[in-house]
Amino acid sequence: MTIKLIAIGKTDSKALLQLISEYENRLKHYVKFELEIIPDIKNTKNLSEAQQKEKEGELILKNLSNTDVLVLLDENGKQFSSVDFSGYLQKKMNAGLKQLVFVIGGPYGFSTDVYNKAQGKISLSKMTFSHQMVRLFVVEQVYRAFTILRNEPYHHQ
Repeated sequence: MTIKLIAIGKTDSKALLQLISEYENRLKHYVKFELEIIPDIKNTKNLSEAQQKEKEGELILKNLSNTDVLVLLDENGKQFSSVDFSGYLQKKMNAGLKQLVFVIGGPYGFSTDVYNKAQGKISLSKMTFSHQMVRLFVVEQVYRAFTILRNEPYHHQ
């Protein structure tokens, strides 16, 4: 199975980029992982929130294949402990999925079309985080999940 993370907009912080890269490299030992960055929409000042979500939604949906399982990082999604998230990933792998795609939306969330295509929503916390930090948190939690599944010492109960 491939795990893909799609995110809108670039990460400006070199420190965050370095940490994301570190966890991407660690993940190579467990699973095929891809990070896809969709560039920010230009001239958003001329767009309503709904129009911006629609344009971002079109770009997100273009990056999916018909067999992808789409899971949105959404404040109204299901919350998992790290151990429960590892079990969630194990179930997805056991189901024989070709590609599991997590998406971090733009500043206003997702378009209706993206919500309709999604097969799940996950919330990392009731708190709000910057979209750039969420990328690091997702990559780290996927790495943590695989160390849990392999009974490796990274995660402590």
